[in-house]
Amino acid sequence: MFEPSAAPRVFAVPPGADFPKALVNGLRVRSADHPPEALARIQLVVNTRRMARRVRELFDQGPACLLPRLSLLTDLGESVDLAQIPPAIPPLRRRLELTQLISKLLEQQPDLAARSSLFDLSDSLAALIDEMQGEGVSPDAIRQLDVSDMSGHWARAQAFIGIADHFIDSGPDALDAQARQRRVVENLIDRWQVSPPQHPVILAGSTGSRGTTLMLMEAVARLPQGALILPGYDFDQPDTVWRGLDEALTSEDHPQYRFRKLMTRLELQPGQIKHWTNGSAPSPARNKLISLALRPAPITDAWMSEGPQLTNLDDATQDLTLVEAQSPRAEALAIALRLREAAETGQTAALITPDRMLTRQVSAALDRWDILPDDSAGLPLQLSPPGRFLRHVAGLFARRLEGEALLTLLKHPLCHGGGGRGAHLLHSRDLELDLRRHGPPFPNSASLTAFAIRKEVPERWMLWLATHFCNQHVTGELPLSEWVSRLRSLAEAISAGSEGETGPLWEKNAGQKALAVLTAMENEAQHGGQMTAHDFTDLLGALLAGEEVRDRDAPHPHIMIWGTLEARVQGADLLILGGLNEGSWPEAAAPDPWLNRQMRDKAGLLLPERRIGLSAHDFQQAVGAPEVWLTRATRSDDAETVASRWLNRMTNLLQGLTGQGGPEALSAMRSRGQKYLRWAEQLETAPRIEPAPRPSPRPPVAARPRRLSVTEIKRLIRDPYAIYAKHVLRLRPLDPLVQAPDALLRGIVIHEILEHFVKDSVLDSALLTRENFLKRAETLLDRHVAWPTARKLWLARLERIADDFLRAETSRRGDGGPVAFEAAMKLVLSPLDFTIAGRADRIDVNSRGALRIVDYKTGTPPTESQQAKFDKQLLIEAAMAEQGAIEGIDPLPVAEAIFIGMGGTYKEVQAPLAKEPPDKVLAELKELISAYLEPDQGFTSRRMLHKDSDIGDYDHLSRFGEWDRTDETTPEDLI
Repeated sequence: MFEPSAAPRVFAVPPGADFPKALVNGLRVRSADHPPEALARIQLVVNTRRMARRVRELFDQGPACLLPRLSLLTDLGESVDLAQIPPAIPPLRRRLELTQLISKLLEQQPDLAARSSLFDLSDSLAALIDEMQGEGVSPDAIRQLDVSDMSGHWARAQAFIGIADHFIDSGPDALDAQARQRRVVENLIDRWQVSPPQHPVILAGSTGSRGTTLMLMEAVARLPQGALILPGYDFDQPDTVWRGLDEALTSEDHPQYRFRKLMTRLELQPGQIKHWTNGSAPSPARNKLISLALRPAPITDAWMSEGPQLTNLDDATQDLTLVEAQSPRAEALAIALRLREAAETGQTAALITPDRMLTRQVSAALDRWDILPDDSAGLPLQLSPPGRFLRHVAGLFARRLEGEALLTLLKHPLCHGGGGRGAHLLHSRDLELDLRRHGPPFPNSASLTAFAIRKEVPERWMLWLATHFCNQHVTGELPLSEWVSRLRSLAEAISAGSEGETGPLWEKNAGQKALAVLTAMENEAQHGGQMTAHDFTDLLGALLAGEEVRDRDAPHPHIMIWGTLEARVQGADLLILGGLNEGSWPEAAAPDPWLNRQMRDKAGLLLPERRIGLSAHDFQQAVGAPEVWLTRATRSDDAETVASRWLNRMTNLLQGLTGQGGPEALSAMRSRGQKYLRWAEQLETAPRIEPAPRPSPRPPVAARPRRLSVTEIKRLIRDPYAIYAKHVLRLRPLDPLVQAPDALLRGIVIHEILEHFVKDSVLDSALLTRENFLKRAETLLDRHVAWPTARKLWLARLERIADDFLRAETSRRGDGGPVAFEAAMKLVLSPLDFTIAGRADRIDVNSRGALRIVDYKTGTPPTESQQAKFDKQLLIEAAMAEQGAIEGIDPLPVAEAIFIGMGGTYKEVQAPLAKEPPDKVLAELKELISAYLEPDQGFTSRRMLHKDSDIGDYDHLSRFGEWDRTDETTPEDLI
């Protein structure tokens, strides 16, 4: 196929060309003058399975021919003559072994790193070992680095890197994937040196960014019939620029750096790289523009000398569109509009971006037109239904069972899928309402059994629930094999349900992938050692996050979403390069906890800029396509963004080429993008909806409440609409599912503590001591408060105010004592036929036979002024007491009514009985109630709230926010 040559044989395809198509066309042309079997003798080595599939598809399109022998770089060791090399050690095994060693190191030296970073450190160290093996760097090369100016950090890093020695020098029978691949390549090269193959061997599509691959490329290029075919080679770059790319520290991020490194190894000059085909790039003028724009930073002065030589800027940019959106949402919508247009016109179009958030937004926007793009990335397994389900089940081991976690699993689509799912969902709904209303915050077998009795739930379902959800929390360490066994059996049982049938957990593609992850963990569990439940859930989440699953729904045949890797081997009429901002494309270099740039360069490892250089090469290839969109958002959710360095260079270069019409070409690019941004804005424009008025409903008098509690009078004054919603509409706020130690619970518990303590001390005054008070408090807090932290805090508050409370209580006992606790009160207001009911925390009778009404407050007690105008609870209770409304107590004068504050400090606030005597309070109460029994009196929302920031239970119902307190009310008569 190839003429004999003393120099290594290297061909290339320019940026923008469809590389697989050019590869196949070149093979057909070069074998046209040879017998049909000549093509079958060619050994074609490609770097990815996607590339191999695309090449086969192109050959299948015809004309008919014998296919070349396709193989992957990673499959070279599958031939018989290399079978003596043992299989690679599974990556999971290495990860588990590293985790165990790092865990022991952290136990011996806790100051090295936090325990929570265990898996991150093991992953990072595994990546370093993998890189050392792939680049052929020995541990000695790392140890011999000059680290005189960073001794402290290096001492800590060496403690971890020392672990790598064990794995790199573990012998020929325990090779990692990279070490095995390097061994295979070395053996293959040795064999070729003895007996080089005489048939054509072509390695295509690789840039040689890894050491092992570069070594193989060098060997292939020197074979008698060997050749390399490089993708995206810049034929327009001058020799002077090529010579400036020799230094990795300054040139690693350039798109053509890896080709310069290859040429240096092969002792080739740029001019010796030949075109693989006679076909030109889709836009040679654009390739020249991009080549000049991407010159390495030290020599961008070439813009001044070479810029004036750039002509045909109109041709270079006529099929370029620049979209600079105000937000990521606007960017996604503009992209979606262009993809929809492509679908209508029959174009093949692809969005290329590493930004997964942008791809999800574009997919969501396309969904409004029922367009499902073919997303090559798929969905991370941890976010698929089986992945989420397994993580939730594993969470049962790590934490006490909470109501939220229980219902999250019960409502999951894979839970109880073996049969009777409808009944299961009904029982789950009833359980949710019961947990919201009755608790407890941490359900157990006893509370779930009590629920089953109340709701008459089938015994089989109840037994399934209690068996598989309760008592799963594990506090100690277990072997990994035990954790995996428990997870698998528990997940299968929960998925199957109470009917005894098999659940759907392992069905479909996502289920099979999840099962494969668990099977791999089972196979390698012996290397995992002991771990806690939290460590196991972290490990499971990390393994699931490393897998992806493709949706089986049939996508649109012409609309694709690709990552940068897929874009290297695919072709489309329109390419949209999205998310062109710094930090997104290119992505920021990942921090290296082990070695800095200089140390990596001296040791022969890859620099952090390598990924940026590969991204730059992807950009240079993609931007040369026939039609290209370049998109970015000028603002993220919270800040201004910075344009990608490559886009920034291109726009700056065009802006400076005033003599050739550069600014006009750039303006035309932006103008084309602005058209779609205007369409996106129009698509988002919503018709104006008039805000709701401030409500003041007037229901029929017969529907209005005829009974209120004493505490609801304050609400009637401040927020009448809440009384309407509760008593007329009969709406109740839904209790929270995630229960917390809130003010309501604290009030209930403190009331019970005071009631029990005071009641006990009435019979025996010797019990009126600090010790007995705190002992009673601790007992009741342990009984009613399930949160240890809240128990400690609340007990500490009581300890702080105990002495003040006991002094005041002793003083009160000197003038009478308690006669009733939680005393029921009821008074019918005549002639209104309206009932006021309530319950007094405590009633005392003093030495003169008069009543003292006591109310405990765990919050801030209302001031005398607030009591006179709004918070009339004690004043109304005093008036009711004098009317004989207290159950079991005759009408008596009220000498005193007092709020006792049991908050952060002890505080007593008297009710202003002298200024607001009971007769006056009762008359004003009747006047208030009478007003709200009039047909023309509306129940105004938020009529006199204390502060605008106060939140009511029914603010959402009243559509507060569409109006405020300055708006006039809108009465509405209800029938």
